[in-house]
Amino acid sequence: MNVVIIGPAYPLRGGLATYNERLARAFREAGDEVRLVTFSLQYPDFLFPGQTQFSTEPGPTDLNIEVSLNSVNPVSWYQVGNRLRRERPDLVIFRFWLPFMGPALGTVARLIRRNRHTRVVAITDNVIPHEKRPGDRPLTRYFLSACHGFVTMSRAVLADLRRLHFRQPALYRPHPLYDNFGLLKPKTDALAALDLDPAFGYLLFFGFIRAYKGLDILLEAFADARLAQLPLKLIIAGEYYEDAAPYEALIRQHNLESRLVRATDFIPNERVVDYFCAADMVVQPYKNATQSGVSQIAYHFSRPMLVTDVGGLAELIPNGEVGYVVPPTPQAIADALVDFYEHQREQEFTAGVWAKKKEFSWDVMVKALKEVAG
Repeated sequence: MNVVIIGPAYPLRGGLATYNERLARAFREAGDEVRLVTFSLQYPDFLFPGQTQFSTEPGPTDLNIEVSLNSVNPVSWYQVGNRLRRERPDLVIFRFWLPFMGPALGTVARLIRRNRHTRVVAITDNVIPHEKRPGDRPLTRYFLSACHGFVTMSRAVLADLRRLHFRQPALYRPHPLYDNFGLLKPKTDALAALDLDPAFGYLLFFGFIRAYKGLDILLEAFADARLAQLPLKLIIAGEYYEDAAPYEALIRQHNLESRLVRATDFIPNERVVDYFCAADMVVQPYKNATQSGVSQIAYHFSRPMLVTDVGGLAELIPNGEVGYVVPPTPQAIADALVDFYEHQREQEFTAGVWAKKKEFSWDVMVKALKEVAG
């Protein structure tokens, strides 16, 4: 099968690009011919909340990546769409995560479908976005109505599709394992690589910092007097995608500075292993969510997790087996963290992670995408 994946990929950076590149390899492992089409311009600079959209790491040499789609230039939409219409791939997979991308991706999809051969499907990370803006729904509808089928990575997003009355074939399949950040390493080696004192335990908050990810809730929880008495530090590893001032105010208010390890820049792929392997547990205190790639990095590195009971997070984290599922409140998070350390549950939960992570296969995702294509 000739497959094209349209979405972020190198030289763009971040979780979407990492996922799409890993998915391309999974199709190739299944015997398909695959290439990626990525953005020459993903977001105008004034819309991008981080420091840079582009990777500073070497690009993958094993993938065919075309940089050609400009999200705000209709000329490029027609160029890419008409070329793929003529080339007649068997399957085109769009990665849809934001209504802003609806016009570009929806137009490309409609042009491709005119050849009456190519099947067009989407991996829909979100249908109703975390941070809502005027116009979200019509932009989303414009794209979704151009697709033959969908795969979602949370049941919540699948329900959103049905709530919006889209009846094309759709399947839920959990986010596959992120197994492309290197091999598991001993905690002592990871601590040494980060120059962290092994006399302390470490919790990890990882990923771009945005309001819906709940770092403020975690900081309030970490201020709990019971945790303050433990030899414990919180690693904050990820770039601010919004104003840092409210978080800094919480840190000062609760006198947390000496109990934090700050790594608030973009974490390059080759350093991800150290942050995860240094941690006793990965904490995702989200206020709302659909699915999370952070959980699948934690699974790969066999790290216990604490997640809040929002969106699709609890679908992947059996409470009491691989970690905790708790309400998104400081008290609930603090109580779980205290339980984790007082009852020394790291070994127990790590064994649970090893057993659970066998379920998250890239082959399953590849088969689902082909199935909904019809």
